[in-house]
Amino acid sequence: MHSKDSWNTGPKCNALFGVCVRKAPCRPAVPGAGVGVCSGVERARRVLGARKRMGGGRAEEQQRPGYVALEAPPCGRGLASWGADGGQRRSRPALSAAGRSRGAGPERLQGCRSIDVQLNIMSFLSPQDLCRLGSTNCYWRAAVQDPLLWRYFLLRDLPSWTSVDWKSLPDVEIFNKAFSEVSDNTLYDYMAVYKRSCPQGRRSLKSSRPRYGAVTSFLQSLVTQAEPRFAMFGPGLEELDDSLVQKMMTCPEILLVAGLPHRQIHGIGSGVSFQFSNNQKFNILTLYSATSVERRRAREEQAATVNKMFYQENSIVGNQQAVHYSVIAQVRKVCEVVDGFIYVANAEAHREHDRQEELARIEAMIDPTLGPPNRPLLILSCVSHIGVKRIPCIYMAHQLQLNLLRQPWMMQDTVAATLDGLLNGIEWLLEETNCKNAQ
Repeated sequence: MHSKDSWNTGPKCNALFGVCVRKAPCRPAVPGAGVGVCSGVERARRVLGARKRMGGGRAEEQQRPGYVALEAPPCGRGLASWGADGGQRRSRPALSAAGRSRGAGPERLQGCRSIDVQLNIMSFLSPQDLCRLGSTNCYWRAAVQDPLLWRYFLLRDLPSWTSVDWKSLPDVEIFNKAFSEVSDNTLYDYMAVYKRSCPQGRRSLKSSRPRYGAVTSFLQSLVTQAEPRFAMFGPGLEELDDSLVQKMMTCPEILLVAGLPHRQIHGIGSGVSFQFSNNQKFNILTLYSATSVERRRAREEQAATVNKMFYQENSIVGNQQAVHYSVIAQVRKVCEVVDGFIYVANAEAHREHDRQEELARIEAMIDPTLGPPNRPLLILSCVSHIGVKRIPCIYMAHQLQLNLLRQPWMMQDTVAATLDGLLNGIEWLLEETNCKNAQ
């Protein structure tokens, strides 16, 4: 029986890309390739070993070994400064004749040249086509798993992905280290990282949940339950030219308003009830940092408002002073009763952002001492309209250091003017809430 959700490049049914292939007979290595059948890691080691023997070091990597090194996306310190320049330029694995005339015999040069030619050709294929190629025989099955190739695909494609979650966020070390710095014993499995992080791979994992989960969800729908409540906050509610909340209230074809505020939550208010496409209702309580007059004046003057939701507490950690935020009493009451949180981040690249302060305020809101643990957090990486240049959501996740959070989270690209991406985020938030309530 063929696996339905396998990313393997071997003789299995690859439902992820819509291709089914039968097992092909194992053929010998391609004539003239210079190497036999081996794993992707072994191939990468041979490439690196050949480059070292030819005198190629890190400083000469772009000229000597027949490969143009990929420029890492802005991470760490670079992530904080990523802005209107639009990121970094990346090159595909390319051919180079430099350095081939030293320290290598004809057969060795032929093998190195053949590997470089294969890498260059395969870099023009899509990951889907690459998996189809790997399903033909044993040689190509090993060849398409080359770490160099999948690192190129990962750095090329991840800026275009519109969502990432706590399970699929790539490790920042993948971008900070040059490939030549990684030792033979610590080679990253870039193919596995790509499969886990790309939207197609995440949808495949989502569709492969056990059938009893759907039955449980159906039985729960027969029981009358209180609609889940979420607290929505963040600078994206106040700094953008287009109001996300106003658009949510006036677009019934996208999100239907099921009820206006009519009851109180400890004197704070109930927010607005909405109805999702599956007729499930949920409640959103919007929390602003200042009054509407103060927010309007700040937008006109392009100045920051004083956030009245939090108060600052200073503490000493070692020999340094640490800044810690706590929520005011009214907000604390809200945090004690909600089922999850929605943080609206400003993802416009031309603006300046203090991500460290944003993280501190997020941690103050989701403090486990204020309510049940592991409540889901949805981060809407929001811009005003489609024409505004945005910071890719994966870079945003690293800027906010979401990997430090301990509860489930998801970041979703959103456009305030059209609500693009909003329903995808709400769907994930409701699923996480229902699963948590079922437990």
